[in-house]
Amino acid sequence: MLRVDPNERPRLEEIRENLVARIAEAEREGWLGEVDGLNVSLAAAEDKLIQLDAEQARTSTVVHLGLPAFHQIGRPIHRGGRVVSRLKSEGSTEIGMRRL
Repeated sequence: MLRVDPNERPRLEEIRENLVARIAEAEREGWLGEVDGLNVSLAAAEDKLIQLDAEQARTSTVVHLGLPAFHQIGRPIHRGGRVVSRLKSEGSTEIGMRRL
């Protein structure tokens, strides 16, 4: 599937507006075959605009991975010559130890 460049959105909207005007003209003139062909093109242009909207929504959404953020990690606690790092949230679970 080909993807439309988001920078081309104004051009695609212009194409859609032009197709709507051409469909109105074809209906006014009684060109039924032309109306059908233009409706297919209009549906494709609108589908591309929907794809652009969906892609923008997908890329602007933040996905939480469940990993602790930097501000959630507590200061090192010194115990018997060792540093024990702890999380601040939910019962202060130990996440690592190292010898000093």
